[in-house]
Amino acid sequence: MLLAGQLLPMVDFSIVNVAMDSIAHSLGASETQLVLIVAVYGVAFALCLAMGGRLGDNYGRRRLFGWGVALFAVASLLCGMATTVPLLLVARAVQGVGAALVVPQILATIHVTLRGHAHSRAIGLYASVNGLAFVVGQVFGGFLVSADIGGLAWRNVFLVNLPICAAVLLGMRKFMPETTSPNPARIDWPGTLMLALVVLCLLLPLSLGPLLRWPWQGTVILLMVPLLLWLLWRVELWQEARHAAPLLPPSLLRLRSVRYGLGMMAIFFGSFSGYMFAMALTLQIGAGFSALQSGNAFIAVGTAFFIGSLLTARAFARFERTTVLLFGCAVQMTGLIALMLTLYSVWPAPTVWNQIPATFLVGFGQAFMVGSFFRISLSEVPPGQAGAGSAMLSTVQQASFGLGPAVFGAVLTQVLHLEAGNYLYAALAALGVEVCLMAALASVALALRKGMPLQKA
Repeated sequence: MLLAGQLLPMVDFSIVNVAMDSIAHSLGASETQLVLIVAVYGVAFALCLAMGGRLGDNYGRRRLFGWGVALFAVASLLCGMATTVPLLLVARAVQGVGAALVVPQILATIHVTLRGHAHSRAIGLYASVNGLAFVVGQVFGGFLVSADIGGLAWRNVFLVNLPICAAVLLGMRKFMPETTSPNPARIDWPGTLMLALVVLCLLLPLSLGPLLRWPWQGTVILLMVPLLLWLLWRVELWQEARHAAPLLPPSLLRLRSVRYGLGMMAIFFGSFSGYMFAMALTLQIGAGFSALQSGNAFIAVGTAFFIGSLLTARAFARFERTTVLLFGCAVQMTGLIALMLTLYSVWPAPTVWNQIPATFLVGFGQAFMVGSFFRISLSEVPPGQAGAGSAMLSTVQQASFGLGPAVFGAVLTQVLHLEAGNYLYAALAALGVEVCLMAALASVALALRKGMPLQKA
């Protein structure tokens, strides 16, 4: 039941990707609006995540879990009924808030109610659901759109949440005990608002810039980001001095492994969500794939990720964390370059089958990378601050999920404008950007290992 509640928010990050073409035709959405439909969910999720965790600690995790599932169901219904893009955007943002109320309660409940083998097994299942949800969403979403149940097309990817939410709500009281934190903490409203400003000042110019031909106002907003980051740091220092449980604790950000880990996570998870969005859009609109074919194109990624996840524990037992991370990065970059060569050689008629070798490498490498980030980032965090550290990492992770489609959508849109709608060149540009970002990530990992060798897991 808990895992079903977890699967819903995670799947909804990606399930909408394969409905993009259908939404574009139904609502007349532009490329920029399609980016925002994906991004606003992730941004709202990230900004409310810490708030959801602290509300659960203070008022009861089962209660907040139920409120979150109910809000998610209402928002899913509104998404399925939306007749305009603005209505869909508002409903997606509300969905993100509901997801942020649900997800923190799951891991917290597992930690406080289970022990020994049951706890270890639940954590393993939790990690597996997180890793596979993106791919499951794309495959399942493709099936729902192509099946066109009731003639609802893309609306089914949202309406399918309703019976699942109802089942979770019915089983919640029987299978989920009520728990609260013995040491409740206040919500960091100033830090949350400042982080929201930072994310919005990145999201809006990147999303709207290509469509509006990069007006000076967008450039000014982007240039404000460093100032806002400095103000966020000052606000969090003030919150920490007041012992007010800051959203991004400066005492943790002073740790080298945390700073490097956050940087690598932001690069990776932004690239990951951006890759899924860019490829789904390219295959459907550029190559003429159906929603089902587009979803099936990601099966190899999910299968490889699952196989790689089974091998990561053994790898971390034998090698340094940064070594495992660099291995995963090298494998993924090889897969990305192979995918670029594959698309270039088979375009305009790519198939699910001729992409499998490259996408398998992409997914296999990602498994080793994902397994590294939390181990590296939390390696120096004191046990007493593990909860705060995990919340901070999760916030950065979800914010990156939301910003990734905006960045990669901007690359796609810009190249499409320059190359008269050539989706091959747009996809190659997006994949090339990801290769460069992975090279930057590898450089950060090498710098971290040189300055501070990390122990094996």
